[in-house]
Amino acid sequence: MIVLGIESTAHTFGVGIVTDEKENFVLADERVQYVPRTGGIHPREASRLFAEKGPEAIARALRSAGLTMKEVDAVAVALGPGMGPCLRVGATIARCLATYFGKPLVPVNHAVAHVEIGLKVTGARDPVTVYLSGGNTAILAFVDRRYRVFGETLDIALGNLLDTFAREVGLGPPYVVQGMHVVDRCAEKGRRFIKELPYVVRGQDVAFSGLLTAALRLARSGRYDLEDLCLTLREIAYNSVIEIAARCLMHTGKKEVMLVGGVAASPILRSKFEEMARVYGVELFVVPPRYAGDNGVMIAWTGLLAYRCGITIDVRRAIVRQRWRIDEVEIPWR
Repeated sequence: MIVLGIESTAHTFGVGIVTDEKENFVLADERVQYVPRTGGIHPREASRLFAEKGPEAIARALRSAGLTMKEVDAVAVALGPGMGPCLRVGATIARCLATYFGKPLVPVNHAVAHVEIGLKVTGARDPVTVYLSGGNTAILAFVDRRYRVFGETLDIALGNLLDTFAREVGLGPPYVVQGMHVVDRCAEKGRRFIKELPYVVRGQDVAFSGLLTAALRLARSGRYDLEDLCLTLREIAYNSVIEIAARCLMHTGKKEVMLVGGVAASPILRSKFEEMARVYGVELFVVPPRYAGDNGVMIAWTGLLAYRCGITIDVRRAIVRQRWRIDEVEIPWR
């Protein structure tokens, strides 16, 4: 079986082609990256870039795989969660491909795809999944045919916290340099912790907006070195995620932890989870950097799993869902 997947939820238009007939399951992996000139992601600018470059990315993916659309069994597309204008471009292209070539269309939840590609490439079986990205922060575990949310952010995501702080204090964009976030790099030069910054864990959930506001206020006051602010911000943010992940481990009794999402590429965060895994006697799995961020391969692979179970959608009903939660999705293949 061969499935083509399209990802367009935020800053990346990704096209992946995968198969279940070879050990090396990835046949093609093409990406178009939107990089804002100033500020954060501008959804309309990103969507225009996707509309211009998306068809070219699909053509490159097919050439790379040595295939034509006639040889593709199904088209998978991320219908949410994500940014509306970006999602609509991917959905429109996927609907056109499915209609013109007479291919089944498979709806994919972006968050489920992050988990599934993690399971595929790491070999984890039944982990507590820590999903950290620019738009998502959640602690997940598979229970009774769904990925249940055992903890999440109550406001902004961890990646959004780091990117916004970096942008406002002049550290970025770009926010990631040679695989390391600019806040992490700045924090390496920090020497002391700043007590005025809040640590907010509410039960099983975290909150980062107050931490961001306080850190920016102190940065603008000029009373503290930026390196010390980055160090304190990072330690508070990362440790709060560690805390709620550990609570999920104790609650579920699972013996594995898996990190997925773009922020999972942070070597500092990874080292913290390595220590947590040692303390709690569990095995740690971290998705490789290539598949940590948004990509079309994860959509194609999840689409393949869903299509095997008979999951398709009529093109007329394939509308985007910006707030499509992961715990709303049935997972019949597990």
